[in-house]
Amino acid sequence: MPDIVHVSYNQTGKSKRTNEYGMREMQARAFEARTAQYLLIKAPPASGKSRALMFIGLDKLIKQGLRKVIVAVPERSIGSSFSKTELTKYGFYADWNPNPKYNLCTATGEKSKVTAFMNFLASEEKILICTHATLRFAFDAIDEKALNDVVLAIDEFHHVSVDGENRLGAVLQSVMDKSTAHVVAMTGSYFRGDSVPVLLPEVEEKFIKVTYNYYEQLNGYEYLKSLGIGYHFYQGKYTSAIDEVLDESKKTIVHIPSVNAGESTKDKYEEVSRIIESLGELDYQDPDTGVLFVISKKTGRTLKVADLVNDTQKERDKIQGYLRDVKSADDIDVIIALGMAKEGFDWPYCEHALTVGYRGSLTEIIQIIGRATRDSDNKSHAQFTNLIAQPDAEDGEVKLSVNNMLKAITASLLMEQVLAPNFKFKPKFPDEDENDDESEDDDDTIRINGFKKPSSKRVKNIIESDINDLKATILQNDTMIKALPGNVDPEVINKVLIPKIIRETYPDLTDEEVEQVRQHVVVDSVIKNSTIETQGDKRFIRMADSFVNIDDIHIDLIDSINPFQKAFEILSKSVTASVFRAIQETIEATRIQVEESEAIEKWPTIKEWIKRTGTQPRIDALDPKEKRMAEIIIYLKEQKRKATANG
Repeated sequence: MPDIVHVSYNQTGKSKRTNEYGMREMQARAFEARTAQYLLIKAPPASGKSRALMFIGLDKLIKQGLRKVIVAVPERSIGSSFSKTELTKYGFYADWNPNPKYNLCTATGEKSKVTAFMNFLASEEKILICTHATLRFAFDAIDEKALNDVVLAIDEFHHVSVDGENRLGAVLQSVMDKSTAHVVAMTGSYFRGDSVPVLLPEVEEKFIKVTYNYYEQLNGYEYLKSLGIGYHFYQGKYTSAIDEVLDESKKTIVHIPSVNAGESTKDKYEEVSRIIESLGELDYQDPDTGVLFVISKKTGRTLKVADLVNDTQKERDKIQGYLRDVKSADDIDVIIALGMAKEGFDWPYCEHALTVGYRGSLTEIIQIIGRATRDSDNKSHAQFTNLIAQPDAEDGEVKLSVNNMLKAITASLLMEQVLAPNFKFKPKFPDEDENDDESEDDDDTIRINGFKKPSSKRVKNIIESDINDLKATILQNDTMIKALPGNVDPEVINKVLIPKIIRETYPDLTDEEVEQVRQHVVVDSVIKNSTIETQGDKRFIRMADSFVNIDDIHIDLIDSINPFQKAFEILSKSVTASVFRAIQETIEATRIQVEESEAIEKWPTIKEWIKRTGTQPRIDALDPKEKRMAEIIIYLKEQKRKATANG
C-alpha cells in the first residue's frame, strides 16, 4: 500500500554546516545555553547531541569552574558515542579526552563499576561515562553532596519518570534537591509509552529548554530528500508475509516483535531463520566478525546480514564490534534485531526501518525511524514500514488487533505533525498589542480571527517546547483513540476531550491558559493536516471540506474540523470493507461514555436538530452524529431520573 505519510525536504545543508567552533546548528543553539544549571536538550537522532554535551561539559569544566562531568547512557553500546574526540582541530578550545579507565561502559561486573565510580569521585580525573544502571547503583553508595559542582549528563532522558518505581527519576530529584550539581538532560523525544510524565511541572520549570525539531534537522540535510511512513497488513504469521516488504536492494534494519507480543511466534531464533530464508540461502558465517553471508534467491548476489537477536554474549559482542567499525555502505546489507539497534545506534547507510508489530511507545517509534534518517550519500529517500496483523472478524483477538491498528495510525499522524514545517500563529487583530509587529510576519505566520495569544510564560513554554509531546499525550489517550474513526463530533473532540486531557497533563494551568493551549494544539494540528495553495497574490488553505482565503480563517471554523480526520480516512482506505466493519463494531462495543461537559456542549445542536427535523434522533441511526445525539438524550434522561429519585 502507498505511504500514509510522505514528506519532502529542501536539502539546504544548513543542519550539517559548522561554525567557527566546529559546531553544527543544533550544537551551537545548545551551547548558547551552556551556563544553565539545569539544561534540557530536545533534538532528533543524528543531530549531534553527544558532541553538544562535549562542548557544554568542557565549557563547564574549563570556564565555569565545575569539577567533573558524569555521562549516563541507557546501555553500554551507546557509551562509545562519548569516547575520545578531537574538537580543537575544528576550532574549539579543548578536546574531549576521557580516561578509558573511567569509561565504565567497557568494564564488567556491577560491583567493580560502583567501586570505579567511587574512585573517580575521589580522583583528579574529570570525565566518567557509565550506564543509567551504574549511576543508580553508585548513588546508593554515596551522599548527594559528593556530586556538588559536578555536571550530571543523562542521555536518552525519556528513561526518567516521576513514577515512584522509577529509580533514575528518584536519583535525579535527590541530586537536584540536595546538591549543587548541574544537570544536562538529552533526548530525541520526550514522550514515554506509559503516559507518566518525565518531570513534575514544578521541576520541569527549573530547566532551560533547547529544542531543535525534526523538520529543521531533515530539511537541512545534504542528501536525504524525502521520508515515507507506511503500513503493510498481514494475516497468519508475519514470517510468511515479510518477503513482500523486505527489499534486499535497500539497506534495512528489521525489528522483530518481543516474544510477549501477539505477533511473535514465540521462537525468535526460528523467526530469524525464516527472515534469512526469505532473502536466500545461508552460505557461511564469518568466525571473526559474526557476519552471515547469504546468497540472494532473487539476484544471486551475496548479502551481508547481522543477527543481533542471538543471546550468546560472545557472538553478539563480535557482530556489534563489526557494526561499530562499518565504514561503507557495502559493509552490511541487513540487520535483524529485537531489543537492540534503536537508541543511539548509528548506521548512516540505513534506508529502510522495517518493524514487525505495533510499538506501544511513540518514543520507540521515533527512535526506530531515526535509524533510517541519517544523512548519507547512498540514499535520497528513507522509509519506515510497520508490518501489522490485520484484524480478523472471526478471531478472538480482534479487539487487540483493532487497538494496535488504531494506535499505529495515531503514531503515524503524530510523526507527520513532528516532521512537518512549523507555523507561527497570531491573533488577526493585534491592535491592542504594542509588541506585535505585523511587518515581521512571513510565509510561516498565519493570523487567525478569535485566536488567543499566550498570556503567561508557562503557556509560552508549553507551546514552544512541548507541543508535540502534548499531541502525543492526546493521541495516546484511550478516549481519543476510540473517537478517531469519525464517531464523535469534531467540536466535542476540540472543546471537550482535548481540554480535558490538557487539564490532566498540566493541572497547574488556569481555565484561560488551558483554552490558549487548546487553541494552539487544534490550530497546529488542523493546519498541518491541510494544504496551503497560492493563487495570484493570495493564499488559500484547504482544510477537510473547506477551501478558504488564509486571511479569513476564524477559530470557529477550525474548531468545526476534526484535527485527526486523517486517521479515519487512512482507516477507510487502508483496509477491506469487512475489516473496517470489524473495527467499527469493536469500537461500538467499547463506546465512550457521555460526559456532562459533552452533553452541555451538544444540547443546543440537539434542540436545533429536533426543531429542524420534527423527530428525535434515533439510537439505531446509520449517521454516527445522529446516533451520538440519541445517546446524549438517553444520558440526560437517566440523569434526570436519578435526580428525581434522589430528590
